[in-house]
Amino acid sequence: MMLPGILYYIIFQYVPMYGATIAFKQFTPAAGIWGSEWVGFKHFEAFFQSYYFIRIIKNTLLINFYSLLFGFPAPIILALLLNELRKQWFKRTVQTLTYLPHFVSVMVICGLIVDFTAKNGLINDIIVWFGGSRDNLLLNGELFRTIFVSSGIWQEIGWSSIIYLAALSGIDQELYDAAKIDGAGRWKQALNVTLPGIMPTIIILLILRIGHMMDVGFEKVILLYNPSTYETADVISSFVYRKGLVDASYSYSAAIGLFNSLINFILLIGANKLSRKFSDSSLW
Repeated sequence: MMLPGILYYIIFQYVPMYGATIAFKQFTPAAGIWGSEWVGFKHFEAFFQSYYFIRIIKNTLLINFYSLLFGFPAPIILALLLNELRKQWFKRTVQTLTYLPHFVSVMVICGLIVDFTAKNGLINDIIVWFGGSRDNLLLNGELFRTIFVSSGIWQEIGWSSIIYLAALSGIDQELYDAAKIDGAGRWKQALNVTLPGIMPTIIILLILRIGHMMDVGFEKVILLYNPSTYETADVISSFVYRKGLVDASYSYSAAIGLFNSLINFILLIGANKLSRKFSDSSLW
């Protein structure tokens, strides 16, 4: 039963790793990976000395930090609120409505965002109703991170809450009964029974999230950004896309991607070590 999963990771994850060697070569398709000239750390040095280095690192970290700060607690809060509902029909309705955006493609989501943030879009209609003026919000670099993060929360909050709802269902109901006998109300029960009960799940998912602090999906960024917002919207993945596929600088983009993966690996190891030191939960 494990064989399909093992084969998947071997074929699609481990075998392609040898291709990462082009980060240390001046790769040309005609010469191939083995025939291309070895240049060592040339492309890494070029990236570190690049004008864009600070900008894309800063943008990547800020978007991920805001996503972690606002996006990570959102499904936890939603799961806790849903857990308190007693009317099952209302609970199922809310769950269905919050799950749906997850199944909508990124292309459609970005199309909706473009329409809603346009000068004559819904969001500008609301702004004007409150006395503001119309503006194409996606052309404003200062608003890009807000739009990106908030739309991501809207799209994933319902789907991400499923695992917390599953963890909540595993909490022993006798603990709630004991808390009631001790005089704990709903708020005290949530603080002293519910949250501690799902804390191992929260810690594990937080470790995994920190391990992706240098990742931002390039599809959504590319569909939403434009040259006027590069200063705040350009991230590592979009920069790799432009250099690798648009400019055909395969070795340079591979070096950036390898650097990105290395930083994520270090963050994952560090987060897991800290978790093991300060709590009983860790990945290994």
